[in-house]
Amino acid sequence: MALRCWIAWLLLWLAGTCLAGPVEVRGVRVWAAPDNTRVVLDVSGPVAHELFTLSGPDRVVIDLRGAELKSPQPDLGQGLVKSLRSGVRNGTDLRLVLDTSGTVRPRSFLLKPNGEYGHRLVVDLYAAGKPATVSAQAAKPTATAKAAPKAAGRELVIAIDAGHGGEDPGARGRKGTREKDVVLQIARDLAVLVDKEPGMRAVLIRDGDYFIPLRQRMQKAREHRADLFVSIHADAFKDRRAHGSSVYVVSERGASSEMARILADQENASDLVGGVSLNDKDDLLRTVLLDLSRAASIEASTGVADKVLRELKQVGHVHKHDVQQAGFMVLKSPDVPSILVETAFISNPQEELKLRDRRHQQKLAQAVMKGVRAYFRDNPPAGTLMASREHVIKRGDTLSEIARRYDISMQRLRATNSLSGDTLRVGAVLRIPGGDG
Repeated sequence: MALRCWIAWLLLWLAGTCLAGPVEVRGVRVWAAPDNTRVVLDVSGPVAHELFTLSGPDRVVIDLRGAELKSPQPDLGQGLVKSLRSGVRNGTDLRLVLDTSGTVRPRSFLLKPNGEYGHRLVVDLYAAGKPATVSAQAAKPTATAKAAPKAAGRELVIAIDAGHGGEDPGARGRKGTREKDVVLQIARDLAVLVDKEPGMRAVLIRDGDYFIPLRQRMQKAREHRADLFVSIHADAFKDRRAHGSSVYVVSERGASSEMARILADQENASDLVGGVSLNDKDDLLRTVLLDLSRAASIEASTGVADKVLRELKQVGHVHKHDVQQAGFMVLKSPDVPSILVETAFISNPQEELKLRDRRHQQKLAQAVMKGVRAYFRDNPPAGTLMASREHVIKRGDTLSEIARRYDISMQRLRATNSLSGDTLRVGAVLRIPGGDG
C-alpha cells in the first residue's frame, strides 16, 4: 500500500513538472555605469543558463534552458550593449544575443525574489582590458586645483556616496519615492557645495542610476585618496511614526573584522595605509600600522559625525541625539574616516514629502557641508590647503565673498595681506588668518 502511494505521488509530481511549462523571461532591464553595464532578466523562476562571448562582431550569448521570451523585445542601446536579439534553440531553449560595442568580460548570477523583484538572472559586462574607474565627471579636478601652486598644498578630497542605485532601489515611501533617487540628488547637492568650498574637492562615488557593490564603494574612495567618505541614505521602519535624522560611524567590532580580513587576505598585502605599503611588512608590523590607522580613522569619523549631527538638529528632528555605531560595510575602511547619514525616514509620510522637496534636499546637503567644514577647519590634515590657510584667487572672487567663506572680517583679511583696497589679482595667494571667534 505504501509503495503504491509513493508511486502515485511520483507520477503526480512528474505530471506537475511537465505541466509547469517553460521558464518565462518577463522583462529585460539595463543599467549603465561608468565602468560596467548590468543586464537584468526578470524570470518566472530559477533557470539553468550558459554564457559565452563571440567576436566578429562582438557579442555575448545567453542560452536559457527551457525558457521563452514573454515580454516585447526591448531596445537596450545603453552602456556596452548596442542591441538585443533573441531566438529559439533546440526547439525548447531561448537564446539571447547581446550585441556589444567592443570586447567584454561577462559575469552572471541568479538572484532570489525580494520585496521589489522576483527571480532574476543578472549579467554584468566589463570592457575587456579596462580597469574599473570612477566617472570622468566625478574624477575631474576643479579649476582651483589646476590654478593652485604646489606650495599652497593639496585639496581635501571628500568622497560622497549615494546609497543603493540601479537594480537596488533601497527603501520606498508610500507615494512611491525611491531612496536611490532622493539620496543621489542630495549627494549631488553636497558635491556642488564641497566644490565651492576653498580647499576642498568632491568625488561622487555614484553619479547615475546604477549599482556599485559595497566594497567597491570603499575602494573607489581609497583610489581617490579621500580624506572623508560620506554615505547618504534614507531610513525606513515598519512603524510609520518613526522619524528624524541619524549619523553613524563604524563600530569597533566592525572595524576590527575588516582589519582582520585585510590581514588575512593576501590580495590586500599591497593596500596602502596612510601612504605606507603593507606588502613588505611582517605580520606584527602590519597589525600595528593597521591598528593605528583604524584608531585615527574612528576618532576622525566620530569628530565629523558629531559636527554633522549638530547641524542636522538645526534642520529638523533627529531620531538619535548621539552619533550611532554600526557595522555597515561602507564604514569599515581602516584608513578613510567614514560617516553614514540617514537623512530622514522615507517610510514616514511627512518626511517622505520633505525628502521629495528640492529645498529640503538642499537644506540637508547644507547641514552636512557645515558639519564637514566645521570639523576640517578645526582639524585640517597636514599638507592641505586648509592647513596652510591660503586661498588662490580665481576669476570672479571678491574680498567680501572670501571673508564670508572663511568666517573672518574684511578688515582682518586686508591687514593680514597688507591690502590697501579691494582689488584682487587672479592667481595671487591670500593668507587666511584664524577665525574672528
